[in-house]
Amino acid sequence: MRATNGSAKKRTRRRLLKKTKGYWGGRGNLYKKAIETYIRAMAYSFRDRKVRKREFRSLWITRISAAVREHGISYSRFIRGLTIAKVDINRKMLAEMAINDKPAFANLVEMVKGKVGAV
Repeated sequence: MRATNGSAKKRTRRRLLKKTKGYWGGRGNLYKKAIETYIRAMAYSFRDRKVRKREFRSLWITRISAAVREHGISYSRFIRGLTIAKVDINRKMLAEMAINDKPAFANLVEMVKGKVGAV
């Protein structure tokens, strides 16, 4: 009698098909297509976890830029002023302040304007 991987192979296939459930067409039902699709999906998800971070940073910068332009200063001068003033606050928090705490953000911009004007 020959030894086979019958039950182990079936379990492996079932696990993969469970993960690809809901994929379009044969990608969720046919084992070979499901493997290809699953591997690609995992590659995309790995890549896009990194891309998400870049996209959020870009969004924060855009929001900060729009907020500081209302006060008559450019984004680059604002960030330079924060560095000179030794204000250590990240872009996520700056963007949050620009939206939700306008008076505090305005104070920060005025302080930076004083620092940048002095240089």
